[in-house]
Amino acid sequence: MRPTLAPSPAILSFLAFDFGTKRIGVASGNSLTRSAAPLGAIVTAGEARFEAIGRLIAEWQPAALVVGVPFHPDGASHINTERARRFGRQLRARFGLRVHEVDERYTTTEARAGGAGDLDAGAAAVILEQFLAGPI
Repeated sequence: MRPTLAPSPAILSFLAFDFGTKRIGVASGNSLTRSAAPLGAIVTAGEARFEAIGRLIAEWQPAALVVGVPFHPDGASHINTERARRFGRQLRARFGLRVHEVDERYTTTEARAGGAGDLDAGAAAVILEQFLAGPI
């Protein structure tokens, strides 16, 4: 009898967002390499912002989305914590994809230290790599 091979797990792709009221950094990554690459920033507001995100989703076909949620250094919430969470809820409602939240404290600092040309997109890549480092 020949041994059977277990099916290999599917490679899942993800898009991550570093939410800001003026700019949203975007990065892509996948479950195979567990790495992320910055894609750029969305600088439009309102409905145009979601249209731009919709185009990215159509292009990258992510299994889920990841949103960075900011906190104070001591872990306390602030006004942008709720704004980022609301953004995540809007993504889930508009695009029907699962949205994971990641603590984004110090991601911009890490992106700057890594030499990111676009700090918002670099921070989104850091957010996504933090997510990919855990169980998917």
